[in-house]
Amino acid sequence: MDELILARHGLAGSNRDGIASCAVPGEGLVPEGVEQARALGELLADEGISLAATTDLARTQETLALALGGRDVPTILVPELNEIHFGSFDGGLLDTYRDWAGTRSPDERAPGEGESRADAAARFARGLRVLLGRNEAVVLLVGHALMVRYTLDAADGLVPAARMVPIEHAHPYRLDREGVERAVEVLEAWSAAPAFRE
Repeated sequence: MDELILARHGLAGSNRDGIASCAVPGEGLVPEGVEQARALGELLADEGISLAATTDLARTQETLALALGGRDVPTILVPELNEIHFGSFDGGLLDTYRDWAGTRSPDERAPGEGESRADAAARFARGLRVLLGRNEAVVLLVGHALMVRYTLDAADGLVPAARMVPIEHAHPYRLDREGVERAVEVLEAWSAAPAFRE
């Protein structure tokens, strides 16, 4: 892989309703999300995308299919890049999870067999390594907000913050191979000794 184009999925039913949603397959896109995914496709129409990747969740797969618009691009699933596991917060209000997470250490797992932010970061790094191991030059990845934010920040050398800066739906971000490698290294090191940045 030489270049990674990554985007958050389009607006889904869970986003519209403010729900924490990590269960597979989850809700698909709402009409606004469909339009966002199509607009993403227009932005990428002239890109020589040689591989596409999504997670196990319907909202990423639907976004990718609409963005590709029937283009013949090989597609893989990378479950390591799935949404963070919200534990007992899954299906409840996302703001409730955020309020809880914003006051907890990064290595504390969400109750109900959920995942910690440190564990999620390590998993995201493993997923990015899958993409780095591919021979295709340009990879389009449609994923989830936390993964996209952690990856972009880590590519800039920043460890995660307790509360993340939002990620726009269906907006493309670009990283070269060096940026993805740096993101992996930062996330792996942080997950082993996690402490949020100020």
